[in-house]
Amino acid sequence: MLSVYVKYTKTMDNENITNIHEFDFNFICDFFLNTERQGPGSPEVTLKALSFIDNLTDNSHIADIGCGTGGQTMVLAQHAPGHITGIDFFPGFIDRFNRNAGKLNLQDRVKGVVGSMDNLPFREEELDLIWSEGAIYNIGFERGLNEWRKYLKTGGYIAVSEISWFTEQRPAEIHNFWMELYPEVDTIPNKVARIQKAGYIPVATFILPEICWTEHYYAPLATVREKFLAEYAGNKNAEEFVASSDHEEELYRRYKEFYGYVFYIAKKIV
Repeated sequence: MLSVYVKYTKTMDNENITNIHEFDFNFICDFFLNTERQGPGSPEVTLKALSFIDNLTDNSHIADIGCGTGGQTMVLAQHAPGHITGIDFFPGFIDRFNRNAGKLNLQDRVKGVVGSMDNLPFREEELDLIWSEGAIYNIGFERGLNEWRKYLKTGGYIAVSEISWFTEQRPAEIHNFWMELYPEVDTIPNKVARIQKAGYIPVATFILPEICWTEHYYAPLATVREKFLAEYAGNKNAEEFVASSDHEEELYRRYKEFYGYVFYIAKKIV
């Protein structure tokens, strides 16, 4: 779960790894390591999405794919029963994830493991719930829906937040920016149609409020940028990395009426 401006694909296959600016992965990990969330969201939004999911028990198995350091995972664990496995490509994130679980005394049922979202360590029909906040884009929305479906039990749920257009038309600057980074960005009705095509019943869809970007994501990054530039003083790649983050934030503030994250919750019935 990372800023989608710094686009890369979390796979173990080097041919599939895409990093638009060819930043060192260490930059990405170091930059986001001390943030609670690696993308827009909030505890309130996590709980709202969770409210549409039923039938979870102490024996339920949940996967948070692209979990980052686990900000949203810990919220899930504190409000839902069952065992949760967090999956992320970055070992540093998983180390922090497991420390966070320990601090909250959740280590008996919450565990983070290093892994690839295109090679998940689960059996077919093992999971009751697949969760992924701001991360499914790494494998692709449609591909993730199709490939992850086999891991869900009949009656199991998938809940993902995904960048989406709010309007059919939008200014060329923001349209071209996102289409270059993530060609699968689309309108909400088209995303719902893809969910149905992949064999799920859409259960709920809602737009994440602006506060998820401004207060819960961009505001904490101000301090992170300052510390990051001090750590990598004089490093041109680090400076470019931070500049890209600043640019993404500026574009959001200018064009937030046209796009944002949307939570999609769906159910596998057969």
